[in-house]
Parts: sequence; structure tokens; C-alpha cells
Amino acid sequence: MFFCLFDVKLIGMNENKLMQQVIAIFSIFMVFFYLGVGSFLIFYSGLNYLDKAVRVIMGSTFLFYGLYRAYRTYIKIVELFFTKDEDQD
Repeated sequence: MFFCLFDVKLIGMNENKLMQQVIAIFSIFMVFFYLGVGSFLIFYSGLNYLDKAVRVIMGSTFLFYGLYRAYRTYIKIVELFFTKDEDQD
């Protein structure tokens, strides 16, 4: 019973690839979120309750992580959408 819950063979290859494609598309939205928050923290001067150094450190962290996520998402999208599967006939 316990091993039936974690049986990977229940999920077909097409459903698994479809789920990975959905996650890759969601990653694009997250990239825009991280880049937007980073830009907001760095360039918006209306946040007077945060010190400028804290805003720049947090904003640059979000920007660099957004760029890293963009690179990883690009690699994943090319892998999932633009390469031919070896399993297909």
C-alpha cells in the first residue's frame, strides 16, 4: 500500500512532459516578478521607511536571481519545446 502511493509508473511520459511544460511557462511569470520587484526596490524612491542601502542590496539580489531564473528557464524551454524526444517514433 505504501509503495503504491509513490509509484512513478502511474504517470505516463506525455503527462509528465506536459506538467514540465506548464511549470516552464509559470517560470516565465516568476522571472518577470523577480525582475520587477528588483527594479522596484532599486529605482523607486518612495520607500522612505527602508534604508537606501537595504533597498539596493535586496533589489540587486532580486535582479540577479531573476537573471539566473531567466537563464535556467530559457534552457528548460529549449529542452522541452524545441528538441525532439528520443522516445517518440
